[in-house]
Amino acid sequence: MGMPSVLVLNGPNLNLLGTREPAIYGAETLDDVAALCREAAGRLGIEIDFRQSNAEHQLIDWLHEARTHVDGIVINPAAYTHTSVAIADALSAIAKPVIEVHISNVHKREAFRHHSFVSPIAEAIIVGCGTQGYVLALERMATLLAKKVAQ
Repeated sequence: MGMPSVLVLNGPNLNLLGTREPAIYGAETLDDVAALCREAAGRLGIEIDFRQSNAEHQLIDWLHEARTHVDGIVINPAAYTHTSVAIADALSAIAKPVIEVHISNVHKREAFRHHSFVSPIAEAIIVGCGTQGYVLALERMATLLAKKVAQ
């Protein structure tokens, strides 16, 4: 068996990270987050496929693709967290662990951000830890995948 593989999926507007509302989201760019994730993955012995799209259908297509070739999914659905039943359905169709990540603490923000269609599907939800949340998600995913192998 090869190294466990994790899809790290990012939703709309995360391509603007570092320039969009830095008081909320910080100064790091999405490329910085990708580098952080690659470093963590190397340390944890997992492979990652790091992707971002503003298009809901593209995220769904990638999730459908992932059903057969990844061991877990880390997803920051961004605004689609609160609106996309379609992404939730795509995640439900994958019999693999899912970890939801949000850079900001969505519960300190507008009320509409308090509801997630993804959370009921997720093994874990990491909010308000900045971009470190991605590292925490990968660490948790590595733990979940190691337990699965041990069973």
